Amino acid sequence: MISLRAFVVAAGATLALASAHTTPAAAQKSTATEKLNAYVGCINRLSARAYDSQSRYFSWAAKSGPTGKERIIYGTYTIYDTDDCKKNVESANALEPRDAALEAAASAYVSAVTTLGPLLKEADDYYTQENYKDDKMAKGKALHPKLVAAWDAFSAADKNLRAGVDAINDKRKLEQLKQIEAEEGKKTRYYVEAVMIDAKRVLRLQDTDKPDINEITKAVSDYEATVKGFEDANAADGGKVSSMFGSNAKSVLVTSKQLMRRIRDKVPYTSGQKMMMQPGSAWMVEGSPARLLRDYNQLVDSYNSIARFGMR
Repeated sequence: MISLRAFVVAAGATLALASAHTTPAAAQKSTATEKLNAYVGCINRLSARAYDSQSRYFSWAAKSGPTGKERIIYGTYTIYDTDDCKKNVESANALEPRDAALEAAASAYVSAVTTLGPLLKEADDYYTQENYKDDKMAKGKALHPKLVAAWDAFSAADKNLRAGVDAINDKRKLEQLKQIEAEEGKKTRYYVEAVMIDAKRVLRLQDTDKPDINEITKAVSDYEATVKGFEDANAADGGKVSSMFGSNAKSVLVTSKQLMRRIRDKVPYTSGQKMMMQPGSAWMVEGSPARLLRDYNQLVDSYNSIARFGMR
């Protein structure tokens, strides 16, 4: 199962579809994008680090909590400052169009992450200073249930906010794709957007306890056809999009096929691979969820670069 913590594509990051005139509908779309980007900004800045802190902690501590008899005690990670996230969400929640469910999800995210942050700082100080050597792990044991509860609350809030953001982004992306096809046909810009839509679908289908190999196989096949379509269209356009995007798209394809085969053929990880399946190194295992996530994140980075600086 993949922990789907990929960088969210910024709501405004799409290949330019700007109009020379600002209509009321365009103005509302602009504030909607601003609203969504505030939520995306929180996720992009804070979520991965919050999950990494949990993985770091449980890489040495038992699910029942630390005992003080562990061979190695790593402690945990802190997360980045949460003040900007809180401020931006408060401002975004007041913008039109109003969406009570999404705004509530964003507020819940802020509540969860601002609760988690100080706890992680307290735990980090405790373990970094090795204070467990002075109190026989008393504070570590007391902190454990608080950390678990905070991580659980954060995970639920993060999942809920992502679902709301993704639902809006997915709808927008499909609308944009239809608009591009209507205006230009299936050319380079169309396929860049299609690659991102299909890559995300492949990734999501791995994010389940019981992956459906038939759905995964079809999604990978569709994605392969889209990547080929992009390559052909981009070549016909004289290489309008940088080679980095195409290279990252192919990396996602290769890894998604490796993972598909691992699931289909029930190929277990070797003992060496299992040892590498830790935060910071799991991406090095070919055909692993972490590798697919790393490749997808790199694709998102190259897409955002195109959206920011344009096609060459």
